Amino acid sequence: METKKDVKRMVNRNIKEMKILIGASSSKIFHLNEFAKELIKLGIETKVVFDVDYSDGFPSRKIKHWLKPKKTFKKLIEEFKPDIILVDRQRHFGLDAIKEKIPLIIHLRGNYWKEMKTARKTIYKSLPKQVALNAWEKIGEECFKGAEIIVPICKYLDEITKKKLENKNTFVMYQGIDPSKWYNTNGIKLEHPCVGLLQGAVIWDKTKELLILENVLEKLPNVKFYWVGDGPFRKEIMTKLEKYKNFEWLGALEYPNKVREYLSEIDMYALISGLDMSPLTLLEAQLMKKPVIATNVGGIPELMIDKKTGFLIENGNATQLIEKIEELLDDPKKIEEMGIQGRKFVEENFSWKVITQKFIDNVKKTLDK
Repeated sequence: METKKDVKRMVNRNIKEMKILIGASSSKIFHLNEFAKELIKLGIETKVVFDVDYSDGFPSRKIKHWLKPKKTFKKLIEEFKPDIILVDRQRHFGLDAIKEKIPLIIHLRGNYWKEMKTARKTIYKSLPKQVALNAWEKIGEECFKGAEIIVPICKYLDEITKKKLENKNTFVMYQGIDPSKWYNTNGIKLEHPCVGLLQGAVIWDKTKELLILENVLEKLPNVKFYWVGDGPFRKEIMTKLEKYKNFEWLGALEYPNKVREYLSEIDMYALISGLDMSPLTLLEAQLMKKPVIATNVGGIPELMIDKKTGFLIENGNATQLIEKIEELLDDPKKIEEMGIQGRKFVEENFSWKVITQKFIDNVKKTLDK
């Protein structure tokens, strides 16, 4: 098995000789497969696996995995012989990579420290869940400690990471996307004019911002708002908003086909989030040539151009949201122009081709220090 020094020598000699193993979570394996395809195009042998298929344990929800032997992981390593392992979450797969002394890269997608703190106060209040959370926290700390590089998903998160993990190598790797998969298509039919809301209800600090829609729905009774997404906090949102005739929850749509149909049909997209790092939906909406309105929080401003591909609004400001929706509805030409600029912006900055090349350049630069 190669050591860090061996990998440095390999990077210096020929980056195309590297072999990268990606341990993916179920929610991100689709996107990491797209990333892998671009790595392969560059001549880098890459393999993507579902992380828990090869390494899992306490406090996994699947109790049978608690005593699961690590033979599958060891066999995977022996057969593929990776030079680098990349993971998109801090779990047992990352721990095993560290134990095997294979350089580990963690793609950090959210403010882990704040999310753990929030989880402890909300959905992980019971004693059994507290025990599980403590175990996940310990695993996370070990992964961060043993990782070679931490790769935050936006500049905003990179600054947080640098403060939390002062001695770690970091560089930003944005969420990539394949523009060719986002095109207008028929299917879902909606009432117009309408605003699309495509976001989950998993983290309360993100989701609670949707409650400002109460004022918006009252002031814009002739505009239909369609929410796509789900999660443990859906009930809190629906309790407040379902009484409005111009608000409708469509549930969680099949990805990417039904989401593509939905984005084809809406007039504009609004991301009303209280906390977000790199929401893929913002890129998808822009690729579908929809003007976007988004709260100016976290990494959101890095994924759009204010007043060119859409509008940034202050967190919690229902008045600004109303004004921007009305401004767009009153100017169809602006909707079209912003849509065109949005697709161009995403194609030039967030395609997997662009993201993958930057990743390879940054890995080489970091390991060459």
